[in-house]
Amino acid sequence: MLLNWTVMILYNYFSAMFVGPGYVPLGWTPEKSQDCMYLQYCKVCQSYKAPRSHHCRKCNRCVMKMDHHCPWINNCCGYQNHASFTLFLLLAPLGCIHASFIFVMTMYTQLYNRISFGWSSVKIDMSAAKRDPRPIIPFGLSAFAASLFALGLALGTTIAVGMLFIIQMKVILTNKTSIESWIEEKAKDRIQYYQTGETFIFPYDTGSKWKNFKQVFTWSGIPEGDGLDWPVRNGCHQYSLTIEQLKQKADKRVRSVRYRAVEDYSGVCCPVTKGVKTFFTTPCTEEPRIALSKGDLILATRGLKHWMYGEKILHSAADGGIRERGWFPRKCVEKCPYDSETEQPVDGEKKNR
Repeated sequence: MLLNWTVMILYNYFSAMFVGPGYVPLGWTPEKSQDCMYLQYCKVCQSYKAPRSHHCRKCNRCVMKMDHHCPWINNCCGYQNHASFTLFLLLAPLGCIHASFIFVMTMYTQLYNRISFGWSSVKIDMSAAKRDPRPIIPFGLSAFAASLFALGLALGTTIAVGMLFIIQMKVILTNKTSIESWIEEKAKDRIQYYQTGETFIFPYDTGSKWKNFKQVFTWSGIPEGDGLDWPVRNGCHQYSLTIEQLKQKADKRVRSVRYRAVEDYSGVCCPVTKGVKTFFTTPCTEEPRIALSKGDLILATRGLKHWMYGEKILHSAADGGIRERGWFPRKCVEKCPYDSETEQPVDGEKKNR
């Protein structure tokens, strides 16, 4: 049974790794040219981003129904391998629970056979068991230490991977991805902030958990659809989600604040020269850091107490310049005076947009 767990775990693990998530074809455009106005354009892939797809900086491709980039499989979790990845997250804790049971019973039986009770003390003799037959594999101090260490790893894996499985199942049963859950939260924030009175309905949730489940898990192992066109619920547009993404992108530009670098920053993850607090509060994320030189301009979109995230303007924005995104220490920049291009409207004006 333990070997069976191992085979199934490795099969789904390597399937998620080598099958991959599925990529949007290079140069892809929608069938109707007028639909391009509802989609974002990827300059790297030289194609439009299909609904539910996102560009992965690690894979350097637009991924269909991208959930996240997983470093453990060195690939993205998306349309084609979402089922294999989720099954791996389920089988790994089950196998570890079985292994934990074996370790616990082994240590219990072996220690019980070596324990002796005196009038004033209890002793454990690890040299040999009191009872026959002796175990095939000698159980000494090294075996006890190895079993205890393996038990800790098994329990830790059960908890950590089990939590990831619960998170994945929550998004699958609502026919979402982790990115789309975040987009939905930002949609609610945008509507509440501007008081537009509109209601955002996630278009891909069928309303039935079983139907949502079947879109990912099938008997053939091949998910439903082609990864480009998706069925939507009644009352929703095929591009409802992409239209909301375009609104959020425009809103991010409105809320961004321009900063100017006053200190050089090399782009290291934990800078020692920028202060103790900056060093120990580095963002726990795979998002990159951007190197700064004194005088650089950055459009900051979000931030923490000692760090900020934004886009460094490498060339003139009017010329369609390139922008580099990433985190940088807050103490390395200062807020620029508002000019005609980046002046932030007052609250009343922003709510009327």
